[in-house]
Amino acid sequence: MALLTANNLTLGYGDRLLLSGLNFTVNSGDYLCVVGENGSGKSTLVRCLLGLQQVAAGAIVPGDNLKMNQIGYLPQQTVVQKDFPATVWEIVLSGCQGHRGLWPFYSKADKALAKANIARMNLTELTRRCYRELSGGQQQRVLLARALCATKRLLLLDEPVSGLDPRMTAEMYQLIEKLNREEKITIIMVTHDLAAARSYASHILHIGHKTFFGTNAEYFASDLGRHFTALVGGDRNLNN
Repeated sequence: MALLTANNLTLGYGDRLLLSGLNFTVNSGDYLCVVGENGSGKSTLVRCLLGLQQVAAGAIVPGDNLKMNQIGYLPQQTVVQKDFPATVWEIVLSGCQGHRGLWPFYSKADKALAKANIARMNLTELTRRCYRELSGGQQQRVLLARALCATKRLLLLDEPVSGLDPRMTAEMYQLIEKLNREEKITIIMVTHDLAAARSYASHILHIGHKTFFGTNAEYFASDLGRHFTALVGGDRNLNN
């Protein structure tokens, strides 16, 4: 069943038009990778999916009783965010804010959910540690635990392995795959890593001068998929 449907989207900011006529559907259980050239509109699409920016035309329609505040979001990290002076517990618990409504305090259920997601990401021993003292891989697992406090259904991941070393990259991809395959959480992942997209995605959305939406196999068999793979070197081995 469709969780999100994009109908004839036009995206842009200010007076700049990035793309138009974009259509795609994200069904429950999908693992959708969003790929494309730099500046093609991937970040703008993320903001629109989160409701932080309006589309210029068209509509993003949630389905199956999904509310937009039920999308768990793992953003790209900035240098300032990596130096954030809060504990693991405080950051993960803040992921519960979206479903508290006007109530200003965290409930016992919120705290239990945060504790469970910290354990889920193998972070229990780091619960009271300051976020900025952690490694890059640990920080990403903290942010993933935070995102999981906001959702049981849909995660939106923006370059989740950016800046990680190969071992941490592989571990992060394995965590995401487990959430999708075993826990049936739908994934939308913006990525430059075509090797990962080929290995993990069920569907590919390519945006840029040309657009494509379809299955993994259809994309990598298409002229656009083959050309883009050759352009960015997406056939490399994931362990390299």
